[in-house]
Amino acid sequence: MKSFPGGPGSGKGTQCDRIVEKYGFTHISTGDLLRADVASGSDRGKALEQVMKEGQLVSSKVVMGLLAEKMLAELSNTKGYLIDGYPRELAQGEQFEQLISPCKLVLYFEASDDTLVKRLLHRALSSGREDDNEETIKKRLNTFHANNDPIVQAYKDKTKTVSIKNLPHR
Repeated sequence: MKSFPGGPGSGKGTQCDRIVEKYGFTHISTGDLLRADVASGSDRGKALEQVMKEGQLVSSKVVMGLLAEKMLAELSNTKGYLIDGYPRELAQGEQFEQLISPCKLVLYFEASDDTLVKRLLHRALSSGREDDNEETIKKRLNTFHANNDPIVQAYKDKTKTVSIKNLPHR
């Protein structure tokens, strides 16, 4: 597994798409999995929608289940997985490594909050995502900061940091 944490709007998905195109890995976005579950209209999707609107983290159990389902579905067609936006909490990463696979690389996308807010508000113009509004963005950033430092520290030997100042914006 290769993990791609970074703040909301840091370009994780864009960079993963480029790596997939070049190397043939399977890109799994935890955010996309969660949004698809919300769009399904299921009871779980309705509960997730409320959590996401509040800018909070979805439970590790739910995220792990969605990831496992997706990974199993892609198992016969992949050279490996790029998981963007994961782990969001240190416990998620530890649980993933115990139950599924060790993490080989963490590519951390670093950016200032001002940069992330600008990128997300720009994305909101075309994305239609309900969580791309200023109030929810600030909550998401606070949640991200509270959880990210322990992850980067725990995986420091496997982490490469990329400043998004050097990456093109989509």
